[in-house]
Amino acid sequence: MLEFLIDNIVLVMAALTSGGLLLWPALQGAQGGGQAVSVPEAVRLINREKGVLVDIRDAATYAAGHATGSRHVPLDQLSQSPVPAALPSNKSLPVLLLCDSGVKASKATTLLRKGGYERAFTVQGGMAAWREAQMPVDKTAA
Repeated sequence: MLEFLIDNIVLVMAALTSGGLLLWPALQGAQGGGQAVSVPEAVRLINREKGVLVDIRDAATYAAGHATGSRHVPLDQLSQSPVPAALPSNKSLPVLLLCDSGVKASKATTLLRKGGYERAFTVQGGMAAWREAQMPVDKTAA
C-alpha cells in the first residue's frame, strides 16, 4: 500500500485536493452555524413569513444592482449600536443577508445571531445566485 502511494503521489494529491474541494462548501456553511438558505427558500421566507432581505454590500455595489425590495445595511454598520433602522425591530422575523457570493453574509449572519436575531440566514451564493435564479434586480441607490 505504501509503495502504491509513493509511486502515485500525484494521483494521491489529486484525490485529496478534489475531496477537500468537495467538502469546502459544507465547511463554510458550518462556520455560519449552517444557517444558509437557497434563493427559493429565501423567497418563501420573504413571501410567507415577512422575511426581510438585507444587502450588506457597499453603497456603490448596491446602487449598481440589488435584489428588488432589499434593504441596504453595509456590513460595517451591522455591529453598530443602536441597531441600524433598516433592520427589523422584531428580532423573531427572518432576516436574509445578501452579499456578492455569500461569504461576507455568513459572517454577518453570525453577527446578527449574536445580537439576538435568531432567524438570521445567509442567502447561498449571494447576488450571483439571485441573478442566476432570474430574480428581480433594481439599479437605484438606497
